[in-house]
Amino acid sequence: MAGQSKPVLSPWGSAVAGATGAVLANAIVYPLDLVKTKLQVQVKSAADSKDGRANEEQYKSTLDAINKIMEREGIEGLYSGIAGSLLGVASTNFAYFYWYSVVRTLYMASNKVPKPPGTAIELSLGAVAGAVAQIFTIPVAVITTRQQTQPKEDKKGLIETGKEVVNSEDGWSGLWRGLKASLILVVNPAITYGAYQRLKDVLFAGKNNLKPWEAFLLGALSKALATIVTQPLIVAKVGLQSRPPPGREGKPFKTFGEVMRFIIKNEGPLSLFKGIGPQILKGLLVQGLLMMTKERMELTFVLLFAYLRKIKQEKLQKAVDSAASKAKTSLPATLK
Repeated sequence: MAGQSKPVLSPWGSAVAGATGAVLANAIVYPLDLVKTKLQVQVKSAADSKDGRANEEQYKSTLDAINKIMEREGIEGLYSGIAGSLLGVASTNFAYFYWYSVVRTLYMASNKVPKPPGTAIELSLGAVAGAVAQIFTIPVAVITTRQQTQPKEDKKGLIETGKEVVNSEDGWSGLWRGLKASLILVVNPAITYGAYQRLKDVLFAGKNNLKPWEAFLLGALSKALATIVTQPLIVAKVGLQSRPPPGREGKPFKTFGEVMRFIIKNEGPLSLFKGIGPQILKGLLVQGLLMMTKERMELTFVLLFAYLRKIKQEKLQKAVDSAASKAKTSLPATLK
């Protein structure tokens, strides 16, 4: 029977495993996250050169950015803002897995919906969970983006950067900058899954069981396609959450449409896809490492919880045996 079935973790256990896997995966590729953010917020315009603002570091590519950051700030420069980023990753993934469990439980408790839920329903439940998670965790993402784009001479900690956001003209609402774009971006997994199924039908028609390299190839291609489709929104969200570029003279953007218009005007339409190289590479590495690490963490938690249950049962059995022994010795000799 189920001797080979995988033990099921509680929602809290799955959330912890998912958050732990995400933190480890993102910690490994963090320099890519930093570089893609810097590439996405830089604006190359003639106006900046004329008014003396062109002295800000400009990056031509991912490798160029890594080299210049290391020359200017050393290896630690590639990990600027990592504490806030990992906090955001942990909270977002934990919130996602938790709220997905809540939403799915409510769905399954209803007698008016089909069970088990189909693919479209599962994607919808995931999108709802992702949206709720974003509402709770986006302030950390805003602060992290600010930290990643701070100049070396103006580096601030997590709390100080948060105060800077709150003390801006937006006030407390500034901590939720880019929320609309983030909510729209929850379609990214749906695009990834849809592309995966379509590519599977095209490249491996009629094949049910894929080899590991085939599944990885499909996953990589589908993730890349989803990133390309949503990249303009990703760039716009980063623009909303970071400091205004020099050409804005300190005036923050109000909508992601405003960010897109500014980028197109100053750099052209293709600049809506800037930073897509490290964005795709980071997504591929994180997705692979996350799932691999999550599987190992779930197994670790299953074994740990099983061990703890065994210890608890042994203690309970000892207590029962001890109580029985005491009761027996206290009986009158005639009853023994």
